[in-house]
Amino acid sequence: MSWASWTTLGVFAGHGGVRTAEGGVLTGELDVHTTWTAGDGLAHVTVQYSGGSHWHTLSGSPVACSGEEASRALHEAVVDAVRAGGPAVVPSDG
Repeated sequence: MSWASWTTLGVFAGHGGVRTAEGGVLTGELDVHTTWTAGDGLAHVTVQYSGGSHWHTLSGSPVACSGEEASRALHEAVVDAVRAGGPAVVPSDG
């Protein structure tokens, strides 16, 4: 099975933070992690407070993703969305 994983550390959430599936909005300095597997064609996106130990599922995750390159682009789009705030969620066109 093919898979890919990316983590971006120390992303400062924009105004409004990020919305998590667990129901909370996280703000401040966050780490963003994306994992994609070919087996299910899904990208899973999680966030945590930088230096924390508990990962939270970003609202909208998992999302269908066609391949490794697309999942990398999705990860970058999520990082950009976190920086923009709003509250940020996973883009639906990954």
